[in-house]
Amino acid sequence: MDKKEEERPFSKLALELGPLIIFFVSYYNAPIPDSMGIDSNQADIFKIIFATKIFVPAILVSLFLGWLQTRQLAKMPLITAILVVVFGGLTIWLNNPIFIKMKPTVIYLIFAGVLSFGIIRQKAYLKYLMGSAIPMNEEGWMKLSKRFAGLFLLLALANELVWRIFSQDFWVNFKTFGLPVILLVFMISQLRLLSTYSNDTNKDDIESSD
Repeated sequence: MDKKEEERPFSKLALELGPLIIFFVSYYNAPIPDSMGIDSNQADIFKIIFATKIFVPAILVSLFLGWLQTRQLAKMPLITAILVVVFGGLTIWLNNPIFIKMKPTVIYLIFAGVLSFGIIRQKAYLKYLMGSAIPMNEEGWMKLSKRFAGLFLLLALANELVWRIFSQDFWVNFKTFGLPVILLVFMISQLRLLSTYSNDTNKDDIESSD
């Protein structure tokens, strides 16, 4: 049972990045109607609405495939999928790309808020979001929670600045490649913390047992 439910890093990464790549490809290959002519504003709106219509079902399929793999719904992807459906639905319904552009901001603010609330209560809520993937003691979880809360706030600010200041194409590139790369670099930078506070190598327990 444990073997069956064990997460496979490569397929997990593929399921998380797959919908983003699909969004990116759909955006740049949207079949813009000839009737729009040279109206770049209308064309931009059409492209992002078209990509959103494909992105919403893609992330739901990804969530379902992840559930088939582990028979569990991972909390962070589930929250993300719900917000994608809500903000993507508003984007399509109101024909307004602002909602899908604000979606990453809202997601990061929610995660930062939840983690910050837990930190105030001296509880590492990050453990409940990622605990199955990282074996670490409570002190390590608290430190990592504080760092993630700060990161999510910075990512929310970065997304707001990018979609409001730069072109829509630039934002799509940033969302597809920039945000995942920042998260990857951040996780790599935390490897020392993960190793130091790992449950498998708890030096304090070893010393106290002596």
